[in-house]
Amino acid sequence: MDIFLFITQLLVVLGCIVMGTRSSGVGLGLWGGTGVAILVFVFGLAPGAPPVDALLIVLSVVLASSMMQAAGGIDWMVSIAAKVISKNPKQITLIAPLTAFLFSVGAGTSNILYPLLPVIYDLSYRNGIRPSRPLSLSVVATGIALACSPVSAAMAAMIALTDTAPWNFELMDIIKVTLPAAIVGIFLASLFVRRLGKDIADDPEIQAKIASGKLVAPGATATEVKAEVTVTKEGRWAAIIFLLGVLVIVIFGLFSGLRPLGAGEVPQPIGMTPIIEIIMFVAGTLIMLVSKPKVAEIPTMTVFRAGMVSAIALFGLAWLTNTFLGEHSKLVAEGIGGLVDTAPWIFALGVFLVCVLTTSQSTATNSIVPIGLAAGIPLGLMSGMWAGAFAGIYLLPTNGSQIAAANFDESGSTKLGTKLVDHSFFLPTLILAAATIAVGSLFGVLWGG
Repeated sequence: MDIFLFITQLLVVLGCIVMGTRSSGVGLGLWGGTGVAILVFVFGLAPGAPPVDALLIVLSVVLASSMMQAAGGIDWMVSIAAKVISKNPKQITLIAPLTAFLFSVGAGTSNILYPLLPVIYDLSYRNGIRPSRPLSLSVVATGIALACSPVSAAMAAMIALTDTAPWNFELMDIIKVTLPAAIVGIFLASLFVRRLGKDIADDPEIQAKIASGKLVAPGATATEVKAEVTVTKEGRWAAIIFLLGVLVIVIFGLFSGLRPLGAGEVPQPIGMTPIIEIIMFVAGTLIMLVSKPKVAEIPTMTVFRAGMVSAIALFGLAWLTNTFLGEHSKLVAEGIGGLVDTAPWIFALGVFLVCVLTTSQSTATNSIVPIGLAAGIPLGLMSGMWAGAFAGIYLLPTNGSQIAAANFDESGSTKLGTKLVDHSFFLPTLILAAATIAVGSLFGVLWGG
């Protein structure tokens, strides 16, 4: 009877997640909350704990990053990234993804990629490099960047889940595994991706466009290409303040002795959750004072809107999984734990598939990481697999950055396909995920704890 109830309730959880993915956006959160209602009122389960800590981190980070965007900070970061990419155009299949990755890590969002797409296209085509190669890997690289960023919604969820007893796994315990794993993964993936697709000279579609005059032949002198953004002094200072805030968070993560002490008989340094929230509020206030963005426009910023949607989805789905696992944690630990001990890659597959279905790394984190914790997966190993699996959001050609990359590619080499698996991002997604999961697992075992 217990197994029957477990399976029935699990089907409710999965059903709500599937319905949420079909609704997308805030629908994920609504279906999560509805699932909680079914588990509580129909099956009599006690409501789980809402993800308050994760929500507060997301809200504070979204507020600060939206202030930066409103002041022009993201435009300034894009201009710097464009200069970095243009320095070595012949190696653009590696340089562009690494640059997009690092700037996404610093900003805590992959939205920074959009203005870089025409820069990547133009530089690659001018230098006779098939544009789909750097474009596709740059898009996918921004996915795993959020597992390395101290200020992403996915990291907020991960910290909230692991920065408590009995795990006490802090920000730097995660980043010291995910960041090097992602960088090595991008490097390895670039070795494969630079061979995907026909060269421009051998591609009949591109050659036909050149012959008809629709496309200028590559070979023009590669000059520095500027991103189509407006760079201002206020934007520069906003970005510098925000990035300094990120740096301060990293320093507090590295050196716990610098943190204020909490209450108790034996005071201990306070956790990273309130540290992140405090620093982000201070950063947002400094941006407001120094760069003077129009505060009334903050709710209209793309970062703000995307962050609020993520917060709502996080609230509903995390509450749903917490309610379910609160009732069945022992069964999950005994049943799934043995399975994961035999084949730990099942955890990575779970995160990857939820990323595919929801296109949300924070949703995947809140759905699958609690199961991994209940199953007893070592946290270092879990962090390495977790990072690589984030590439899954690009397995299907449904993400905005994929569509934008295809539209910016005037040569037509970057395709969205017609059969879900014949698009330009499919193989780069699988290659980067496999490489990062493998390297991350190794790093996690060696020094992840």
